Amino acid sequence: MTSLHAEQLGRARTAAEYAVVIALLDTDLNNAFTRKAELAGAEDRAVFGDGDLAVARAALDDCNDRIALLEKAIDAAGKRRAEAARSEARADITALGDETKARAAVLGERWRGVRLLVERLRQELFEADALARAIATANGLFDAADVTEMKVNLTTTRRAAMAGSRAAAPAGLSRPALQADRLLISFLSPGGTLDPRPTLGAPVERSEGNRLGVRSPKGKFTPGSKPLGERG
Repeated sequence: MTSLHAEQLGRARTAAEYAVVIALLDTDLNNAFTRKAELAGAEDRAVFGDGDLAVARAALDDCNDRIALLEKAIDAAGKRRAEAARSEARADITALGDETKARAAVLGERWRGVRLLVERLRQELFEADALARAIATANGLFDAADVTEMKVNLTTTRRAAMAGSRAAAPAGLSRPALQADRLLISFLSPGGTLDPRPTLGAPVERSEGNRLGVRSPKGKFTPGSKPLGERG
């Protein structure tokens, strides 16, 4: 290992920096093994009188020492790299924990906002239902007085108020959130929670004999009170 490698190893702090040093040491180690093979060949030739055997063996011993030193350096760098990686992972987990706590605080604020909006929605529904019941009662009186032109179509009024663009649900929305979103949309949609479809066989239009609280010619009774979803 050269002094440059030792300096780089001493400066390394992160797992990535240790990986760079290890890659350089691996390159030197591969070169050392190549050199060792060459020196082993020179030693063999010197044994048979082709060269200085003592010099060849000394060079081979130096090469083996270098290989051993490089292997120790790589092993030490590998251990430091693993420790650095564990330390970085712990730091990442700690950072994620702090970020998660911050998100939890924001989530709590969001849920409190949802609660306030739901309570406001309930109050609006209560007041809308009271108004719809009052208008339905008046419609019954208009029917009885044969001034049907004064009636108010509750369904038309509600649908006009509910019309408008709607935000698209974001991708990846959880199943409970999707179910809640569908429920909210049902408040706005024709045929939804506040706009029930007429029951099978129910009259679509009222005739003289089908006023509120009066039996129709077919014997069906029209109730005098209607829910928020009254259809006209």
